[in-house]
Amino acid sequence: MLPKSNLLLLVLPLLWWQNVCADPLMNDEVGWLETMAFAAHQTDYSGTFVYQDGMGGHVQVSRITHISDKAGEHERLEGLNGSRREIVSSNNQVWLFLGDRKVRIDRQHNDRTFPALLPEQISTLNENYSITQTEGDRVAGFHAHVVVFQPKDNLRYTHKMWAHSESGLVLKAVVLDERSRVIEQYAFTQLTLGGNVDRSWIEQNTATQTAAKKNAITPVAKLPEPVKSGDWQVDALPAGFKKIIEICRPMRDSKIPVTHLVFSDGLAGISVFIEDVGDRDDINAGLSSQGAIQIYSRISGDKLITVVGEVPPRTVIQVGESVRYAGQ
Repeated sequence: MLPKSNLLLLVLPLLWWQNVCADPLMNDEVGWLETMAFAAHQTDYSGTFVYQDGMGGHVQVSRITHISDKAGEHERLEGLNGSRREIVSSNNQVWLFLGDRKVRIDRQHNDRTFPALLPEQISTLNENYSITQTEGDRVAGFHAHVVVFQPKDNLRYTHKMWAHSESGLVLKAVVLDERSRVIEQYAFTQLTLGGNVDRSWIEQNTATQTAAKKNAITPVAKLPEPVKSGDWQVDALPAGFKKIIEICRPMRDSKIPVTHLVFSDGLAGISVFIEDVGDRDDINAGLSSQGAIQIYSRISGDKLITVVGEVPPRTVIQVGESVRYAGQ
């Protein structure tokens, strides 16, 4: 029989190797994050998930169904509490149902909603977040790897995600403040993966699109127009935030379009809106919040500047106070 000391020399490396093989993040951090990023687009799934803010004051239950086939991506998102809310999309065709109303809308360039929370390009996340994996867990009956994105400054939130250990699909996501308090969370409570997902709604949506094109009865939201680059400057963005888009879009039935700038660090997004004050009397300048979303507004001359972001209050205030006109 081998002495205990020799036995340990054999067993410990074996245990270490088993842990490495079982831990995709340790094996290939970037590869596993890419798997998580693409899983929401490449996996067929259907499930019910719950959104809840940190105070428990707002709870929303939704059902999502996603199919990826030769024709592309198809998704159906239904609100299960309150009045009817449903969004059905096939690639870039997006239909919104509110009660009995139906309208086709344009897909936003920065749209990332649960469970598609990670960008396809994740290589820059390490610049602004320390990424670690903690203990495994179970969500909706599936084993999950837990990944934590800890910010390297105090200008963004911590994000914690539970990803299905086989497909990489995000099953649960939590946003935490600097005291590790939950600000908001999403989590599947029931989930079906793979070939048993219902596809009948895709044919119904295709028929709806065909009828709408033929009868021209469904309004289409006016597409935003590009604005002259550099007309508006934001001088105090946190490190790592890059401008994704700068457009003009109609808002609040106003005839004058609103300038909209979108910035992202890969996980968090910040939007800046600049619009004419005009004769409006419904402006509430200052800071407000909804879950992890912070909103800061101020009046500068004849313009209302509003910053909306999934970042701490100090960040939207810092960004809002640094917005200035730099055009001719």
